[in-house]
Amino acid sequence: MHPTPSTSARGGLLYRAALVLLCAAYLQGGLVKLFDFPGAIAEMQHFGMAPAMPMAAAVIVLELVGSALVISGRLRWIAALALAAFTLVASLLANRFWQAPADTRPMMANAFFEHLGLVGGFLLVALQDWISRREADVHTWTGQ
Repeated sequence: MHPTPSTSARGGLLYRAALVLLCAAYLQGGLVKLFDFPGAIAEMQHFGMAPAMPMAAAVIVLELVGSALVISGRLRWIAALALAAFTLVASLLANRFWQAPADTRPMMANAFFEHLGLVGGFLLVALQDWISRREADVHTWTGQ
């Protein structure tokens, strides 16, 4: 098996730090929503999500559990895909710069494209993890 960032000794720490940084906004957002649940419900209502209370709870679980899975490596590719999909949908709902007034359009466009960068990062994590798992399965089955 070829060494990957997550399996090499020096790359492991850097890779884990990168995963924590990639998930930082979701950990922070999930904790803020958890400790201010009425605020999380209000946020769901603001974006037209109904029913707001279960949607807020689902977002908290996704942000916290998804992040923990990505960082820990358990079901990493599935969690990374879930966070990528969530981020894309949330950005399409919250950062509709194409409909914004001219004075807020640049700021909203910037936020939209920053979130697309997060989506790309999660897709790369999912792909790398999926490939590593397939290679490990091949080596297990072939005895290499």
